[in-house]
Amino acid sequence: MGLAHVRIAAFTALILFACTLVDAHEIGTTQVRLAVGNGRWSAQITTAPQSLLDKLESAAVRPRVSGLTGDAYRNALAPLLPAFAGDIAVSFDGVRAPAQVSIEQLEQPDDITRPAFVVIRAEGTMPASAKTLRWSYGLVYSTYALLYSGTQTWIEGDATSPPLPVARIRPPGRGEVIAQYLRLGFVHILPRGLDHILFVLGIFLLSTRIRPILTQVTAFTIAHSITLGLTMYGIVSLPSRIVEPLIALSIAYVAFENVVTYELKPWRPFVVFGFGLLHGMGFAGVLRTLQLPRAEFVPALISFNAGIELGQLTVIAVAFLLTAAWFRHRSWYRQRFVVPASMAIAVTGVFWTVQRIWF
Repeated sequence: MGLAHVRIAAFTALILFACTLVDAHEIGTTQVRLAVGNGRWSAQITTAPQSLLDKLESAAVRPRVSGLTGDAYRNALAPLLPAFAGDIAVSFDGVRAPAQVSIEQLEQPDDITRPAFVVIRAEGTMPASAKTLRWSYGLVYSTYALLYSGTQTWIEGDATSPPLPVARIRPPGRGEVIAQYLRLGFVHILPRGLDHILFVLGIFLLSTRIRPILTQVTAFTIAHSITLGLTMYGIVSLPSRIVEPLIALSIAYVAFENVVTYELKPWRPFVVFGFGLLHGMGFAGVLRTLQLPRAEFVPALISFNAGIELGQLTVIAVAFLLTAAWFRHRSWYRQRFVVPASMAIAVTGVFWTVQRIWF
């Protein structure tokens, strides 16, 4: 097997491996507000009630239940709270502080466009001489925001936070906010935004020429920037149960079209633009859960979108350098690479569509 076939096989295997994964977004709905004072600490953990219940029941080796109402969620969660306390680790100067937990609030709105959430309150005592604290939470598998004394820190899953001073911390400046949300936008694409990665790869696979690729990427960028902004300002809104299946369907459509056509058709940028509007609403759904800082709302929004663009361009650049830059003029390139890779992406898109509608 020559070097060309090795590169193609490796790239195709990477796509096939990615297509076996089903989680599309890296930033979950969990948020933690941590506070200290008067010899005590407290944390408000806001998360999705069904997700929390699933994790606790799985850890307790109990059968999972779903479709509960607010009171039923409380009754199901209550006996699991002692175990929940063990997944919270707050330490002062390296010494762990025990936690007591309770359900502070649980909302399950009748309006399906509004998310259900539960607020778990954890609290305990702290040493009077404590200088630093560290936080970790073992029941989250995605990036979440830890809000403490006016500062927002991004925590990766069950990782432990860096040492935080017990004294009051100054609010982050504009430059820090821009850097935070630029990184967050990039990470939302690479490595965790699998559905958006596959859509961008679907755009890349249609043509080996730069201009058609950039035409589609530009249409996609303009479209999702529009709906990202409009959705964040509350001007347009669609429930995630509609947006997410349509995003998955857009992935399948673009990939299937790569199989049946050989070049960029006049309508393709308009189709990509329409799908970009949907993806923008998906981006906004994630960003909304992070509660953008009010004082720096616009810079945070713009930098998040810029991070998304950097992530998308990185995906295309890597794909181009691994494949098209070397093999686009080979007679077998389309048959041995473009068609199989597009079919793998299309099947994944169809699977996600069914999954997001029925499960």
